[in-house]
Amino acid sequence: MNITLLRPCYHTHLITPPLGLGYLSSFLRRRGHSVNIVDALNEELGPGDAALRCADSDAVGITALTDFFPQVIETSRCLKAAGKIVFIGGPHASILPGETLAATGADFVVVGEGEQTLLEAADAMAEGRPVGTISGVWSGNGSDFVPRALVPDLDKLPFPDWGQMDPRRYQKAPHGAFIKHFPVAPVTSTRGCPFECTFCASPRLWEKKIRFRSPENVVDEIEQLVRDFQVREIHFEDDNLTLRKSHIEGICREIIARNLSISWAAPNGVRADTLDPALLKLMKLSGCYMLAFGVESGNQEILDRAKKRVTLERLRKAIGDAAAAGIITQGFFIFGLPGETEATIAETIRFAKSSRLDRAQFLLLDVMPGCEIWDELGGRQARGEKQRSYQQVTWCPPGVSRQVLQQAPGRAFRSFFFRPRPLYRLVRMIRPSQIKFVIRRIRDFEIF
Repeated sequence: MNITLLRPCYHTHLITPPLGLGYLSSFLRRRGHSVNIVDALNEELGPGDAALRCADSDAVGITALTDFFPQVIETSRCLKAAGKIVFIGGPHASILPGETLAATGADFVVVGEGEQTLLEAADAMAEGRPVGTISGVWSGNGSDFVPRALVPDLDKLPFPDWGQMDPRRYQKAPHGAFIKHFPVAPVTSTRGCPFECTFCASPRLWEKKIRFRSPENVVDEIEQLVRDFQVREIHFEDDNLTLRKSHIEGICREIIARNLSISWAAPNGVRADTLDPALLKLMKLSGCYMLAFGVESGNQEILDRAKKRVTLERLRKAIGDAAAAGIITQGFFIFGLPGETEATIAETIRFAKSSRLDRAQFLLLDVMPGCEIWDELGGRQARGEKQRSYQQVTWCPPGVSRQVLQQAPGRAFRSFFFRPRPLYRLVRMIRPSQIKFVIRRIRDFEIF
């Protein structure tokens, strides 16, 4: 089969190689299928132009996040009009397969991890057999759907198809915004999450499980990126990079033993209760220079209600320990969680400023399909087709007005960054090539 894997273009601050498509491509190519990756986001292609890039394909797979689902619909319709077999995958499709199939007019949906499912579907299509009975495939009304088990051994997966996602060709809009070195490449050393935060769809997507690649396998990939693509910085995009101490220690020691001269960061966040000064020292020695923390709120009752399973005291200590180790710290905060009031918004801003955080990202709650809050609301939150994810109010808790909530991120950004130390540390890392993304962030978060 000649297959194209496509990510649509949408409004975002982050433009990084699509690891999920990269894994699918390398897995299919290893078994003899021809695969082309079209990253319409990086190439800034609209749905029509993206569809034209698939003209020679037998089938096209589109990855779907809730944030850009309208673009998925439009792209799928363009492809179907051109007579293509279309399938949809990704988190949004996995949580809402029936709705996804109906809205996009696609032929089928790949639910969950897609490597083995898509391989079996590609083999079936190549041989003229139906795909509807394959585990992990949702077609028709889903009456015959059989879930696909999670990949048991991540080391058996080939590395992502970096040849088609060359980090040197990507726009300078990395996760974390302002970084030390380009080219930068994302890597995941784990899949899954055992926690159950109420604002996150991960418990549904990963069945509250986590699997680990071996440290040797992870650093083999890093070594390839350095050797073949001159990558100078690695971003670990794991949900739980430091959850198992032996895992992160093994990665750090492998990097040091191989004398890999790289910088690395964890912009997707690490759990505060997994860190200690000795581990942070080892991480720093191996090249770590930035860690993000999912603080979410400066109010403990809100954290408890959100099932974060961490205290503000532990967060404050971990942030301080990381700063003491010479590591830049960033905090993620969400306004609009259940229990939010104007007073708790002020508490969150005070916590951010009184901690040793160097940076902070203030967002609005986006109630995603599959998370516990979505289930409690029955999917009734008001998401418009042009809604900017995490930047516009989609649901307002009873204790705060919509206007106050919408203005909270801008207020927090101004209060946090309009201080000499954080402003200086931020400005000195901005590159001229990133100016357009800086302006976009300022506008989207209504900082002024």
